[in-house]
Amino acid sequence: MEDYMLQTIKLAEKSLKYDDVPVGCIIVKNNKILAKTYNIKEKKQNITKHAEIVAIEKVSKKIKNWHLDGCILYTSLQPCLMCSVIIAQSRIDKVIYALENSEKIDYFDYLKDVEPLAKKVKVEQGKYSEKSLELIQKFFQKKRK
Repeated sequence: MEDYMLQTIKLAEKSLKYDDVPVGCIIVKNNKILAKTYNIKEKKQNITKHAEIVAIEKVSKKIKNWHLDGCILYTSLQPCLMCSVIIAQSRIDKVIYALENSEKIDYFDYLKDVEPLAKKVKVEQGKYSEKSLELIQKFFQKKRK
């Protein structure tokens, strides 16, 4: 089986070219990659262009359906609140992330009382948190200069 988590790190590096927070995302179903993306908020000048949302849009367009049952979303950074709602609404089964978000909040757990679909999303931390952290730190060090 491919190392999807490592691929998210490589995709996250591409975000740096556009001066964007380095986050990469892959959506897989039945061990087949349906979408590979990275943050393009700065490139597109659109706040909604987080890697996870762009990936969901690509898969939905590809399969002509916004219900992504049976899909696993791999991401280099634990999803933010906006992405968590979209992931739950799209019915993705599982999220595997490399690096915990800075708030250390599992937004799926946070949302469970207001978004019933959030209860159904399985969430786990995968590997490569150190590599993802290095990219995030590199991005913010550059921003502070």
